[in-house]
Amino acid sequence: MANKVSLLPLDQQVIVITGASSGSGLCTALLAAERGACVVLAARSASTLKDVATVIRDAGGQALAVPTDVTDRDMVEALAGAAVNEYGRIDTWVNGAGVAIYGRLEEVDEDDSRRLFDINFWGLVNGSLAALPYLRYQGGALINIGSEVSDAVVPYQGMYSASKHAVKGFTDALRVEIEELEQPGISITLIQPTAVDTPYPHHARNYMSREPQLPKPRIDPAKVAEAILKAAVEGGRDVKVGAMASLNVLASKLLPSWADRMAAKQADRQQEDRPPVAPVGTLFVPGVTGDVYGQRHA
Repeated sequence: MANKVSLLPLDQQVIVITGASSGSGLCTALLAAERGACVVLAARSASTLKDVATVIRDAGGQALAVPTDVTDRDMVEALAGAAVNEYGRIDTWVNGAGVAIYGRLEEVDEDDSRRLFDINFWGLVNGSLAALPYLRYQGGALINIGSEVSDAVVPYQGMYSASKHAVKGFTDALRVEIEELEQPGISITLIQPTAVDTPYPHHARNYMSREPQLPKPRIDPAKVAEAILKAAVEGGRDVKVGAMASLNVLASKLLPSWADRMAAKQADRQQEDRPPVAPVGTLFVPGVTGDVYGQRHA
């Protein structure tokens, strides 16, 4: 049996967050800083990270902005080093960077699909492996952001679903190797949210003829942030966020054929009634909006 992991209170932690420039990652960073944690912000957009760090510091918090492309292992290693140089240690590492592609699998360009996997899967692998030596030193939490589609699937987001399945497989295997075999005082948690009200669909590479959206109901990103921060102090294995996440994961396991039919009904619900706004998305370029929320606040 795995050992009991002892994690520090949030106001005593140093937390590294990738994907911290928007959406749930940004929400997590702001909430963690508000509650006293030292936060290390990582994303591709240097200007956005600088602005977020300034907001946190002006409110009395502690923040370090480290522009990072998670697909570059050297940059991720440098991110870990920068966190330790600034604050002396890493207590929690959150792999939250991710992008989406909307379109039929047979229509999506292979370079786009590979880029998505580089970010969603290999970026998470890079972060996990860079964080482990530091977490192993004094114990801590590794938190990987998956999705309800780490178990289920959704049409027109097939490659995203595949990447999140890969995230779950990697995280589960790493948990066994670390928590069960090595037992070094590290907690490894997979967070699996349902659809979240963030800029996610507007940052996606879009092959559809209409602007993408996430189907309702969409949960507040603060719920995802709360789940992440709870895992930072209490640990956990896999955490579903939102009632639909639990329902969709359960259906995919117990009633897979029925779940397939229900997933097919989401096709039209993933498209707004307007032409694409920015179909290239942020697959190859940084997002610069710095927004926590998406459509509800547009």
